[in-house]
Amino acid sequence: MNTDIDRDRGILTPADRAFLLGEREMGHEQSRRNAEARIRRRVIDSVLDFDLLLHTLSEKDRRQVFEELTDDPDSLDGLKAMLAFAYIGTDEQGLDFADVLVPAVRHSEEACAASRRGANVSVDVTFEVETSVESTLEGVADRLEAGEPVTPRELFSLVMQGEHDPGEHDRIALAVGGEADVDDQFLERLAAYLEGEVRRPTPSRAVIRLSD
Repeated sequence: MNTDIDRDRGILTPADRAFLLGEREMGHEQSRRNAEARIRRRVIDSVLDFDLLLHTLSEKDRRQVFEELTDDPDSLDGLKAMLAFAYIGTDEQGLDFADVLVPAVRHSEEACAASRRGANVSVDVTFEVETSVESTLEGVADRLEAGEPVTPRELFSLVMQGEHDPGEHDRIALAVGGEADVDDQFLERLAAYLEGEVRRPTPSRAVIRLSD
């Protein structure tokens, strides 16, 4: 998660980022509600803007945008988070993500074939998700309390849930190496979010130290 507050304004202003990260206090409850409502409205308007960008932004500008995004690990994480945000949000509303993803991919492939190859194509898109429960977050919290190693993804999920505070521990032991999408940059960002420092005593173990 990118916690740089002072980036140029995007969907969120620097003040919005500080508010969401708990670094900006609101003097009144109404001020907090106003900030939340303002952010919600801005997100909705930004989603609507993508329809305009898709149909009007030039190919040259689109290529330049994604050249910059794909060269930057933080930006790649942002692309993943953008899709995750849409996936979670549609799921919470009972909308199958495939009903959004499949036509988007199909129409994109058809448009690309027409414009680049001058051809009509038939596009078959398959999207399937299989989920199996490996551990409960309550169990992760219990292991953390006992000083036992947890995986980086388990720790990340615990942080995102918000019901348990990993920051109350002096150190967090991590079992690493079993998650393909977890690298040193992921660990560094996770440690930075918890205001700690990560150490790698062995290739399969890491430790986040939160206090001296």
